[in-house]
Amino acid sequence: MTDLRYRETGPHHFGISLNALINLRWLAIAGQTLALAIVEWGLDFSLPAVPAFAVVGITVVVNVALRLGYASTYRLSDKEAGALLAFDIVQLAMLLYLTGGLVNPFSILFLAPVLISAMALKPRTTLLLGALVVAVSTMLAVHSHPLPWRGEPIILPPQYIVGIWASIVVSVSFIGAYAWRVAEETRKLSDALAATELVLAREQQITAIDGLAAAAAHELGTPLATIALVVRELERAMPENSPHGADIKLLRQQTERCRTILRTLTSLESGLAPFDRITLSHIVEEVVSPLRDLDTDFEIRFPDDRSREPVVARNPAVLYGLESIVENAADFAKEKVLIEASWDENEVNIAVSDDGPGFAPEVIGRIGEPYLRARGQSLLRKGKGGDEAGLGLGFFIAKTLLERGGGTLRVENRVAPATGAVVRLHWRRDALERSDAATGTRTKGESAPSLATEAGAH
Repeated sequence: MTDLRYRETGPHHFGISLNALINLRWLAIAGQTLALAIVEWGLDFSLPAVPAFAVVGITVVVNVALRLGYASTYRLSDKEAGALLAFDIVQLAMLLYLTGGLVNPFSILFLAPVLISAMALKPRTTLLLGALVVAVSTMLAVHSHPLPWRGEPIILPPQYIVGIWASIVVSVSFIGAYAWRVAEETRKLSDALAATELVLAREQQITAIDGLAAAAAHELGTPLATIALVVRELERAMPENSPHGADIKLLRQQTERCRTILRTLTSLESGLAPFDRITLSHIVEEVVSPLRDLDTDFEIRFPDDRSREPVVARNPAVLYGLESIVENAADFAKEKVLIEASWDENEVNIAVSDDGPGFAPEVIGRIGEPYLRARGQSLLRKGKGGDEAGLGLGFFIAKTLLERGGGTLRVENRVAPATGAVVRLHWRRDALERSDAATGTRTKGESAPSLATEAGAH
């Protein structure tokens, strides 16, 4: 079986597109220019127009320089994007300083750079930008030009300004954390699905190779038969004591061997291969066999009566998914892994249990999520070597492959005084027996597991 393993490195951050950031800045520049023009000439308010428009002009110059200096497809690194967003925060702070400070209703725009960072950049960068917003907001709360107004400027009580400062700080903290959490979940799911698609693509490549092998068998059959005929004629015509007799005999044996291989490939393509469909016990034995060299003791239990044992397709999805579950149990078992299989006319069940530390209660409800990460040791369990490990992408892939073939998966801990974890797999018997050996998918007309069934598996 192909050994497909992934390092659980977590989601990757790919930065921000420079083109997208420049376009957002042009939108901000247009809005700032329009707001200043309306206040200065539309409402006839007192406004330090020249310094204010100069601040907007600085952003225009920076934007033009970025457009001319970099390709439109350039993606900013985390530090580059953080620096540009920090510039935007400082630019907005300068405008607010000239137009009323925190009393200016547009002070809420401090949230925009932090929100963008939370959605696309690393948490450390977002924290630094949030700290910068708090710093400039504190400065604006203490000192700024008065709010543009007709006549006497509005003087608000200090308590109200402190309230505005507090609302900005709380909003930056809460909305930034919320946006980061949502974006992080999206990134994790995207990476996990991409990894799962890679696994399935590799299995499809194996299937394609099988088809090419069968086609080669058909094409090579005729010339190989001709070679075999010529070899037999040469063998008959060869004198009994000829020095080339042994070579001709070896050539005939190798030719027969090639013809046997080609016949096997042809039978695989026609669906007549003896191991295309095998019993459930053979599936389990095939999964466990490569792991018997480990220090773990494996015990396999089947019903005494095997007269109605399921005969299932030998598909890669079931083999890989079941192997991942058994190998995970072996990694955490102290001495023994128990595999129990049972079946009746309607369903097939396999339970894989170990005598290790078991799952922490906090993590059982989340097993099967991609990139499951623990914040503390309570969500981890130790393997034989004492190394701590989490359940993440590998378990997600195994669960996805098994459910792709119509199965459901449920995890639990063994009942005290016994220790260890139990992973229970369940299939409808007709679905398992009708699955496609090449892809592991359900056959046409077979319904997928219901939402209620899948919910019960978690």
